[in-house]
Amino acid sequence: MKPVVIFLLVAAAGIGLAVLAWRAREKRRQAFRAFALAHGLEYAIDDPFGTIDIPFGLFRKGDGRGIENVVWGRWREAPMRFFDHWYYEQSTDSKGHTSRTYYRQSCVLVEVAAQFPHLSITREGFFSRLADHLGFRDIEFESEDFNKAFQVGASERRFAFELIDARLMAWLLTLEWGMFEVLGSWALVYVKGRRAPAEFAPVIELAEAFRGRIPRAAWSLYGAGNEGTKGEQA
Repeated sequence: MKPVVIFLLVAAAGIGLAVLAWRAREKRRQAFRAFALAHGLEYAIDDPFGTIDIPFGLFRKGDGRGIENVVWGRWREAPMRFFDHWYYEQSTDSKGHTSRTYYRQSCVLVEVAAQFPHLSITREGFFSRLADHLGFRDIEFESEDFNKAFQVGASERRFAFELIDARLMAWLLTLEWGMFEVLGSWALVYVKGRRAPAEFAPVIELAEAFRGRIPRAAWSLYGAGNEGTKGEQA
């Protein structure tokens, strides 16, 4: 086969893939727009709030990152927003060719009447367990089951023990998915992969449940108003 023919075939395949990717993005945008309209919420293709600038750990990952398909408004009388988040890691091979590996998350952001230090609760994986084995350990709690299932990082160690009490640990251990961060007046809950707009409801409910289980001890030190009376739900 002649080189020019090979070039044309490769170019045609590349164009075909680009068209398919564009159609998938447009279909997803239309689904978000329709969902927002049906529930009295607002929608934007890009992030109108500068959400990516909130210094959550998730938002600092990778060599590049972004937020898109943002829906916001009041969900069951509580202000919230949910959106697609992505980041990529770039690598270079021995011949100098660069490639990108993309990671995508479905995120929900809810407000809390507090100014919390930064804290993250992520699920233990191979690399975090390897780091533990090498001595780079995260914050550990009395529950060995919890320590095996989750990795906790906090800017203030004391806050980790105020927020993650026995009740919250027991609840987290019942979950099969979901990762959490708190920072300032925000709580972030996210899952791996892209969920359809209608499938965000369980993630929103998880975020609300997490906020509702923040212990009174954490509210009393960092909260505002009477949020403490809303914590520690059954």
